[in-house]
Amino acid sequence: MAEARVERRLAAILAADVAGYSRLMGADEVGTLAALKALRREIVDPAIAEHHGRIVKTTGDGMLVEFASAVDAVNCAVGVQAKMAECNSGDLSQQITFRIGINVGDIIIEGDDIFGDGVNVAARVENECEPGSVYLSGGGFEHVRGKINFAFDDLGERALKNIDRPVRLYAVRTGTAVAAASAGLSAETHKPPPYPTKLRSQFSRFRTCLATLNRNTSRTEWLRRSSRRSRGSNLSVETETIQLQPGDDRQAR
Repeated sequence: MAEARVERRLAAILAADVAGYSRLMGADEVGTLAALKALRREIVDPAIAEHHGRIVKTTGDGMLVEFASAVDAVNCAVGVQAKMAECNSGDLSQQITFRIGINVGDIIIEGDDIFGDGVNVAARVENECEPGSVYLSGGGFEHVRGKINFAFDDLGERALKNIDRPVRLYAVRTGTAVAAASAGLSAETHKPPPYPTKLRSQFSRFRTCLATLNRNTSRTEWLRRSSRRSRGSNLSVETETIQLQPGDDRQAR
């Protein structure tokens, strides 16, 4: 009896998770889940769609995404990390940060799911990643080399768990990665703060940041309309604030 044909294809696989997820959930389950949903809705999912990715599966703190192009995968990952850096402020131990690993390899297709060594390597590369960073396997790096305007740091070969060969890793050189590395934050070095962390104010800053990201268009339109209204009276869009001093006889009109 002939064996069933296995469907395969070459793909760029992006694996991502939240650094310190268990600690965040222990401090504030409701707030953490609400923040993650908002981040996916406002930042992560739109970036994946923009770069033609397909979300294969999600877990509580992570996801697996397939791309036809390694360039698209890296551009998506760096874009997400850049927007996350805008939203993060204050104590690093209270921030929600992603670790993202990318590999290019042969995968097995079964329905909507994917399997194989290409997927496993992507997951292990992500495990090695510093919070706020994007790491590529050597295979992923060769597919984007000379095609994108990002600098990379060669991290050398690493022995990855359950992978039968050393894998060379490359880190996208970004301000986010440098800040996280200099603070000593990694999967192994995350430590809970000495007192219970109150995360709700941090999540409030996330919501404020997400709202700000969407206000630029509205503000530009308001300035344009203000300029049109002021032309008849030779007023500029920019206004000067005049403070009345005691005895000043100028009156507001």
